[in-house]
Amino acid sequence: MQFTTKLRDVRTALANRRTMRVAHRKLTDELASFRTTAERAELDELISRHTPEETEQIREILYRQDVHRQQSGARQTAGLGGYLG
Repeated sequence: MQFTTKLRDVRTALANRRTMRVAHRKLTDELASFRTTAERAELDELISRHTPEETEQIREILYRQDVHRQQSGARQTAGLGGYLG
């Protein structure tokens, strides 16, 4: 493989990773807006309509956000599973 081809492949891979990180960050920010118990219950209801494979990334983000909120002591937001408890 020529150097220029390899360099192009690396640049393409880096650009793809950057695009994925931006999309993941945007999704994380959008999901963080669901803070109240009612909002999280509605989101959980929507998510439950899809297969675990389809919602894996969303569930992982929500779980991390819930754990972070619980550890930071911010109990005014929804807890694990979307409910205060």
